[in-house]
Amino acid sequence: MLKRKVRQFIEHQELLQKGDRMLVALSGGADSVALLRVLLQLGYTCEAAHCNFHLRGEESNRDETFVRNLCQQLNIQLHVQHFDTTSYAEANGISIEMAARNLRYNWFEELRQETDCQWIAVAHHQDDSIETFLLNLIRGTGIKGLRGIQPKNGYVVRPLLCVNREEILDYLQHLGQPFVNDSTNLQHDYTRNKIRLDLLPLLETINPSIRESLLQTASHLNEVHLIYNKSVAASIARVKDQQGIDIEKLLQEPSPKSVLHEITTPLGFNSAQEADMMEALQGQSGKVFESKEWRIVKDRTHLLIEPITSPTPPELEQEECAYTPEFVIPKDKNTACFDADKLTGDISMRKWQAGDWFIPFGMKGKKLVSDFLTDLKKSVSQKASQHLLCCGNDVIWVIGERIDNRYRVDNGTKRVIIFRKKA
Repeated sequence: MLKRKVRQFIEHQELLQKGDRMLVALSGGADSVALLRVLLQLGYTCEAAHCNFHLRGEESNRDETFVRNLCQQLNIQLHVQHFDTTSYAEANGISIEMAARNLRYNWFEELRQETDCQWIAVAHHQDDSIETFLLNLIRGTGIKGLRGIQPKNGYVVRPLLCVNREEILDYLQHLGQPFVNDSTNLQHDYTRNKIRLDLLPLLETINPSIRESLLQTASHLNEVHLIYNKSVAASIARVKDQQGIDIEKLLQEPSPKSVLHEITTPLGFNSAQEADMMEALQGQSGKVFESKEWRIVKDRTHLLIEPITSPTPPELEQEECAYTPEFVIPKDKNTACFDADKLTGDISMRKWQAGDWFIPFGMKGKKLVSDFLTDLKKSVSQKASQHLLCCGNDVIWVIGERIDNRYRVDNGTKRVIIFRKKA
């Protein structure tokens, strides 16, 4: 029964083709063992991959031994990788679950390429999809997260999504195929386990068919997501331009919040930040939002989107020459000319800081560099990357913009020092 359902599912979803080579994620648990056995029965060429995360002491080693014996019995090539999962989680500031997932899938993809396998087959089934639906619902997610687990994601395929755990156990019993149990699946420490062990049984007292209902809802939302994606893609095309998000056009969309969510979520922004962005749309300019790698700045007409990068100091060329009547002071903003005899301090370059001031060329009074940059309508990122050329403690050039009037070339100048900003 299970074999027939999996074959029909593979054909209907167009997951695999005859002759495809599989890299099967084999933990030793019932799900992964059933996956390997049914793929072999269906005629696919399989190699197995086992991760030892060293999280369960001797039990982890027991699983590895079981997997090695099983693959030897089935004459299957086995690849094993050992991970220091705890150290990886601590180094990256993530949970053990996320660390194991990252390590696992990164290695699977490397191995897939090394073995020339077309697909990575993993053993998620209907019950996993139901738990993922509830997990995402609890955490808060868009339509995408309520579709359940998808049959295919890149090179990862899930042929068992058409069957539940009970069917898997019946299949293995029919084959007389043993497997190992992960004791942590019975612990209530993990959110997914709480859903499996506590929440779902409680929901079944309210609706005995809750699992089927949730699967139907996820399937329906999967269809809705196709329509939603098409509509959102058209909206994004209307509101985005080279600067970022056009605020006026965004507000004309039927659901500005949804459009903003779909643009900013892939950039690492969370729901709280998205709510603040919506509130800031009609506020004053200057509000800044940052994710790990991106910055969004509320400007007058746009939400400016820019990567967060460390500003690179500009490269300057220096030249000194006599000041003669024939000398023409360059008008290029990337070139600065100074009276050499006025530069009595050490010349240095640095990023501007709060409180920095200078006397802009042609003016007599002091001006804060921050105000000067604001008058130039510099964005937040442009301000962050602005460097100054200094003589001692004095700012003598807001590089690429204006020199200090005190150090200009005048009628008393005898020697000129020229600084040029390299392109």
